Amino acid sequence: MSTSAFVLPVSLALRLLTSAAPAPQSPAAAPNPPQVPRVPATAPVKTPAVAASNKGLSAAQQATAGRLVGPALTEGHAYARLAELTDGVGPRLSGSESAEAAVQWALRSFQADGVKAWKEAVKVPHWVRGEEHGEILPSERTRGLPLSLLALGGSAPTPPEGLTAEVVEVGSLEELAALGDKARGKIVFFNHSMSEAADYGRFAGLRGRGPAAAAKQGAVAALVRSLATASLRTPHTGATRFDDNGPRLPAAAVSVEDALTLHRMLQGGAVKVRLVLGCSELPEADSSNVVAEVRGREKPDEVVLLGAHLDSWDVGTGAHDDGAGVVMVMEAARLIAKLPQAPRRTVRVVLFMNEENGLRGGRAYAQAHAKELPKHVAAVEMDSGGGRPLGVSLHAGPGGEDLLRPWLQPLEGLGAATFLEGHATGADLSPMEPAHVPFVGVRVDSSRYFDVHHSMADTLDKVDPRDLSRSTAAVTWMAYALAEAPGLLVRPTAPESDGPPPPKK
Repeated sequence: MSTSAFVLPVSLALRLLTSAAPAPQSPAAAPNPPQVPRVPATAPVKTPAVAASNKGLSAAQQATAGRLVGPALTEGHAYARLAELTDGVGPRLSGSESAEAAVQWALRSFQADGVKAWKEAVKVPHWVRGEEHGEILPSERTRGLPLSLLALGGSAPTPPEGLTAEVVEVGSLEELAALGDKARGKIVFFNHSMSEAADYGRFAGLRGRGPAAAAKQGAVAALVRSLATASLRTPHTGATRFDDNGPRLPAAAVSVEDALTLHRMLQGGAVKVRLVLGCSELPEADSSNVVAEVRGREKPDEVVLLGAHLDSWDVGTGAHDDGAGVVMVMEAARLIAKLPQAPRRTVRVVLFMNEENGLRGGRAYAQAHAKELPKHVAAVEMDSGGGRPLGVSLHAGPGGEDLLRPWLQPLEGLGAATFLEGHATGADLSPMEPAHVPFVGVRVDSSRYFDVHHSMADTLDKVDPRDLSRSTAAVTWMAYALAEAPGLLVRPTAPESDGPPPPKK
């Protein structure tokens, strides 16, 4: 079957899905000062198109592509399963009852698909949000204003009655260090100018490391401008990290609009804020990764791993982060399992637990399967939302593009038959780097991912069924290609280092 034979189902799927579901909603763009234009991280490498390759797929391989890509585009199974996870199970923060419900949901779903699955134990942190609110206190310049905020994962609580302190603004960890004792007794406000997805790597350290640094300088609390590319006064949470034996303090993300308000008011004089956070850190909980696989017909000990994380934050329902990735890799296993003949190698799906606030699942898998990792011939992580597919990135030794180029042909109708520059890894795969596992990125359009990332707005309606089906098709085919190709990717000799990490956590 030629590529054009399944281009038609793409348009058919778009018509069906357009009539079946509303277009996803996006909040208003975040107000920011003008930014210097950037080269998108997804700019394609100057590589000849797939059609220019002298090595095409056989008729049998093209027929298999039709059996995988066509149903992924037309059946709507991935979107229906995403609705089950988001609307049915809901938010899934590690240690919660909902996280365990998600584990059981995944096991039932794999069973229904005829895919062998099991649990692997993971010990996870159990942080609970509790009460949270804040306000700019009245002064000669204001009658007082409420703050829209979310506690950061790992935050310490305030006293039950709250705390009140003067605010001091910084734009970097270096500016904080320069304050010295001037931060003592203050609420440190970390401001920044994120306006596009590429900015995430530049400013994520303010949320991840800023509160701990402020605590060491004697601050009493920290506020961080939400890491967002759009806002309708919706704060975006995320994890912050404190040293095990270091000081801790209450820390929260404020909405973009409230961050801009604080910035304006601080230009006119002193500002005091009252903050109440009732979060708590409970004893670590027992949880699980969910592992499933379609066993290879010739080389079952060689593994192609497909990963996504099953947990989410406790706000929103984790539709883009990372419900979309979960259903993509589950659908890949379901469709590959239905083939008349399994691929040469084993396709293994891992739904990691605790990516959001600990990475315990990724570390537990790498440790439990350490002896197998030399036989992990490729690993793919889907954790950048449910956008349309853009292409494929590689972190492997020499010759990787030449090996995979003929197999990109079925991605032409999806607009993804090209190699892209940039990272191919993800947070849950990073513990496998010492084993030199080759990473393959099926890259999706994440330009609007941070509109809703880690916020109450990350719900099913933000995921476009058409885009989800296209990316599901791309992941499914690439998983099969990696498992079926006669040759193997050469293992990389060094960790990825070409530019900023992928837009995540």
